[in-house]
Amino acid sequence: MQAKETNPNIDLTEKVISIKGLKKAFDDFEVLKGVDLNLYKGENLVVLGRSGTGKSVLIKIISGLLQADEGDINVLGKDVGKLNSKELDALRLKIGFSFQNSALYDSMTVKENLEFPLVRHSKDMTADDRDRVIRFVLEAVGLSQAINQMPSELSGGQRKRIGIARTLILKPDIMLYDEPTAGLDPITSIEINKLINEVQRRFNTSSIIITHDLTCARAVGDRVVMLLDGQFQRQGTFDEVFATDDERVQSFYNYNFID
Repeated sequence: MQAKETNPNIDLTEKVISIKGLKKAFDDFEVLKGVDLNLYKGENLVVLGRSGTGKSVLIKIISGLLQADEGDINVLGKDVGKLNSKELDALRLKIGFSFQNSALYDSMTVKENLEFPLVRHSKDMTADDRDRVIRFVLEAVGLSQAINQMPSELSGGQRKRIGIARTLILKPDIMLYDEPTAGLDPITSIEINKLINEVQRRFNTSSIIITHDLTCARAVGDRVVMLLDGQFQRQGTFDEVFATDDERVQSFYNYNFID
């Protein structure tokens, strides 16, 4: 399990996301119980936790898809809780959301899937400009040859790559990855991990990667935080997070790697 090399391009003086005292409950079930979190410019931050611990709730609140019960959420200098719907839409254009299921339109070709957000949000682009951008992002994810294929003709890993390409096409400042290796075989998972690091390097993105896959966490995370009992209990490098006798942390590690 190869650890990620130190990234010299992270700017610790610039926070692209700053969260303080975030709380969220559904009826009587408290999911997030006072979360503090910073994402720095150029950083890949991994949020670890078991299913149902609130990882996906966190990124939905960051993107304004869910409203926090309490707390301050600042994204790219904007107070998310105070934005109206038009302002939220403008902010979301700067946030790329890579969904677990890739969220491709099955009735559209790969090219049409990638063209859709350009037609909707970049109305001044010519058809030639759109073609050039589409071919660029397909090359970036290593699937130039798939431009005229249908999603049903692609493997799970290829669909994941196309989903990432569609997210990149609007040049987001922040990438949010929701379980990027879920349902993939080990070899394809390694390829997706490499792609996440390549996206960070090539597009200068700042990213939050939600996962319970420790191989993914170690391969892509400049910093790792662990969500336990509604709060971040551990943070640091991958090795620092797991250098503890805390049974909750060790059981999570053993669940992934025990023989």
